[in-house]
Parts: sequence; structure tokens; C-alpha cells
Amino acid sequence: MCAIALSLAYPVREYIAQRQEIAELQHKEQLAQKQVEELSQRKQQLGDKSYIEREAKRRLHYCYPGEKCFIVLDSGGGAGQQAQKGGRPTRPPWYETLWRSVEAADDPR
Repeated sequence: MCAIALSLAYPVREYIAQRQEIAELQHKEQLAQKQVEELSQRKQQLGDKSYIEREAKRRLHYCYPGEKCFIVLDSGGGAGQQAQKGGRPTRPPWYETLWRSVEAADDPR
């Protein structure tokens, strides 16, 4: 009786370990499938010309020829002050950070 129990212990343990590995792999597969769906949606979104135009105007401040575009540099307006008081500190523009790093590199230590 003891010999039968011992001869079955190892295969049962291996079976349980393999079932756990299968469950983990199925979970990873579901995550990968979700990521593929998100990326395909993003690809479709990036293929839309109107989306690209909106993003170019919003992020890069592009304008069509003959169109008047304005960039407000002064944050003295009410909406800008409320955004600053909201808790998140505002970061300086990238070019200010770059210039400060150039000045800091120029300083002798």
C-alpha cells in the first residue's frame, strides 16, 4: 500500500505543477491578446487623418497655410492659475530644462 502511494506521489505533484503552469500561460496569453487589441485600435486611430491633424495642432502647434494660430505664453489667466493650484506642480518647457543643463555643465566645480 505504501509503495503504491509513493509511486503515485511524484506523478500527481508533476500533474499539479503542469496545471499551474498551463493556467499561468493562459493568463499571459490573455494579457498578450488584450495588448494586441489595444495596439490594433491605436493603429487604426493613427491611420485616421483627422486624428493626426488634431494631434499635430495640439502637440506641435502646426497650422494650415493662411490659418492664424496663437500660442499664449503668459499664464496670467484664471484657468492657468487654477491648474497650478490644483496640486500638480507644473514642469518648465523642455528647452528651459535643456538650457539649464547646458549652463550647469558650463559651471566649473
